[in-house]
Amino acid sequence: MFNTLEVKKTVFEQERTIKNHIIFDERQQLNIASCPALSNAPLYFAENNVFLFNGDVLSENTFTNEFADLIVTSPPYNVDIKYNSNNDDLSYEEYLDFTRKWIANCYKWAKDQCRFLLNIPLDKNKGGQRSVGADITVIAQKIGWKYHSTIVWNEGNISRRTAWGSWLSASSPFVIAPVELIVVLYKNDWKKISGTKISDISKQEFMDWTNGLWTFNGESKKRIGHPAPFPIQLPYRAIKLFSYTRDVVFDPFSGSGTTILTAANNDRVGVGLEIDQKYCEVARKRILSERSII
Repeated sequence: MFNTLEVKKTVFEQERTIKNHIIFDERQQLNIASCPALSNAPLYFAENNVFLFNGDVLSENTFTNEFADLIVTSPPYNVDIKYNSNNDDLSYEEYLDFTRKWIANCYKWAKDQCRFLLNIPLDKNKGGQRSVGADITVIAQKIGWKYHSTIVWNEGNISRRTAWGSWLSASSPFVIAPVELIVVLYKNDWKKISGTKISDISKQEFMDWTNGLWTFNGESKKRIGHPAPFPIQLPYRAIKLFSYTRDVVFDPFSGSGTTILTAANNDRVGVGLEIDQKYCEVARKRILSERSII
């Protein structure tokens, strides 16, 4: 069990040391020491170029400036996962309204040329068939995000079928695709002319990952300590392919900290937002134990 007073004391000391720093350095990159000045949410944890805030993505005033160069996230899927601080069993209309609000806030916090990689389901059959991926993509575009492409993630360990519909009959069979989507969106301009202009991707990685079918396994809930973690490979590929070194990588559903950990381990600045304090603590411990393992 973590010591809340100890965490608060540490955060207070970190905030006190950074209040007088400027937002941008001479390269017009986000100064990692000043990142917390961007947010009205409490800073839960900061370590080198990782910042984790304990706050709500639905609050439009959580962040005060446009700061994100790349957003990589996987929101709740509304499939009744038992999160500590989120209702994952909304009506479909309520879920789309929730989606509209948080995506609009991310647009507000994104810099021009920000790329937005959104990991979402292709479809949903619980409670009726729904074209989740298509519906969320339309919502994002109505908000102002521009569509670039879709990566299909073939999650190799999705093999358990629990619903077949009409077994061995044409009456009403269910078709379930064992894949998820990573929708690639951007703000205003696709060509990236800001930042360090330093890419650190290899030739083979570039060739492999510009193929829109990515195959890698999901992550273990038990190992990570979170009910819906995604694997490091997802943000790792997104960060290397779609951002420059020193870019600010943001995850508004930080969860166990996968995105911000991966950003920090690859010479980016990781900024995470997580509503649940227990998951903030899971992320803090994980970051401290897994920094620079990539």
